[in-house]
Amino acid sequence: MGIFSKKDTAPAETEFDTPTAAIDDISGDYTLDVAHTRLGFSARHAMVTTVRGSFKEFEGTATIDTAEPAKSKVSLTINANSIDTGNADRDGHLLSGDFFENETYPTITFESTAVEFDGETWNITGDLTIKGTTKSVTVPFEQTGSAKDPFGNTRVGFEGAVAINRTDWGLSFNAALETGGVLVSEKIKLEFDISAIKNVDEA
Repeated sequence: MGIFSKKDTAPAETEFDTPTAAIDDISGDYTLDVAHTRLGFSARHAMVTTVRGSFKEFEGTATIDTAEPAKSKVSLTINANSIDTGNADRDGHLLSGDFFENETYPTITFESTAVEFDGETWNITGDLTIKGTTKSVTVPFEQTGSAKDPFGNTRVGFEGAVAINRTDWGLSFNAALETGGVLVSEKIKLEFDISAIKNVDEA
């Protein structure tokens, strides 16, 4: 091995600390910790860059059953008006009739219909409703750890992502570019960084 092969064994600078696993069985009822959860999305703009955003106001619950994963369930409600891409004009356009039409459709919801667990990945299938249209989506989640925090809460973490076609939910606005392609990609990536706290009567 040459002296320049060290990067094979050196830790990646972008890696986080090793996650904790404080709970042998994470089964129970949980509530999303909004302050430490991110419900994000990303899209290509003008086919040259990625624009990212998230929703700031939402609520959700989950029941986790590790013995019988099919009995698990997830429910999520998002305030569409809480969208934040870091640009007020863009946020206003996204809330208009061209996209979310939030005055008529103020919420985005997800209700699970099936849950599978293969020992590593939780596959959550459910009804995603945006702008009055409901479509089935399956989101794969990886557990990122469990812990007892300094405030006595039992919490678990998950990360998941899935790509959807926004036009399937009626978010069809676009503009053609002179150089080819379109202003906004039809494919949108949904990103979930979840922190959930076990309900007190389950702790």
